[in-house]
Amino acid sequence: MAGPPAPSGAPGTAPGGRGHRPVALVTGASSGIGTAVAEQLAAEGGWRLLLSGRDEDRLARIATRTGGVPLAADLSDPRARARLAEEALAHSGRVDALVAGAGIGWAGPFTTMPAQDIDDVLAVNLNATLHLVRLLLPGMVRQRSGRLVLIGSLAGSVGVRGEAVYAATKAGLTAFADSLRYELAPSGVRVSMVLPGVVDTPFFQRRGAPYHRDRPRPVPAGHVAGAVCRALRTGRPNAYVPSWLALPAWLHGAAPGLFRTLAQRFG
Repeated sequence: MAGPPAPSGAPGTAPGGRGHRPVALVTGASSGIGTAVAEQLAAEGGWRLLLSGRDEDRLARIATRTGGVPLAADLSDPRARARLAEEALAHSGRVDALVAGAGIGWAGPFTTMPAQDIDDVLAVNLNATLHLVRLLLPGMVRQRSGRLVLIGSLAGSVGVRGEAVYAATKAGLTAFADSLRYELAPSGVRVSMVLPGVVDTPFFQRRGAPYHRDRPRPVPAGHVAGAVCRALRTGRPNAYVPSWLALPAWLHGAAPGLFRTLAQRFG
């Protein structure tokens, strides 16, 4: 199985030179996609794992199972974001890859969404990722290699009824990733978006409403983790999970009127 990413200009070696085991920081690692990413990276081998999540007990168990280092943090708190970056760099001296998997949702009409929930979804899904990237990216640029893998969503590409703020945060991440790619093109740092549809995780219970649509059907978190691991190896810009979801995203951009008509009809 292929190992960690090779830096620009040095095929077959991990970031930082020969013999260096690259360091990956995975947020949201105490549940769902983040847990699956930690497990797959541990199975692949070759990575030193720093795992962050809010549930300290679950995080500790996952860290034990994967050989990672638990760094508990509530990323809705700006001080916790800064502390996480400091602890990650203090522990390993560098971070070669950030997998930004932390995320929360809220389902229902936007007119009934409490103001605090708007702020919380923005804080965890968008603000925390931008600030963590800002804190960790300079080191990657200095070493002229690194990977940023952001977990987006089809909702950020096409919009979803009843999830306006969640969709807005994921759309923001997509625009952020596109913008960073232009800036970082000569640096050796690669930015990837993994854009799943519906994933079979506890996300829907925590957002307060179960998933009730017939399609798309939920996919296992391991499928998303597989796309994340491939992005870490290749630096591929975008990966939809499952891959056929690229079609509605394309239709939304190519024929938005037709897409909206179909979305209104079929939900």
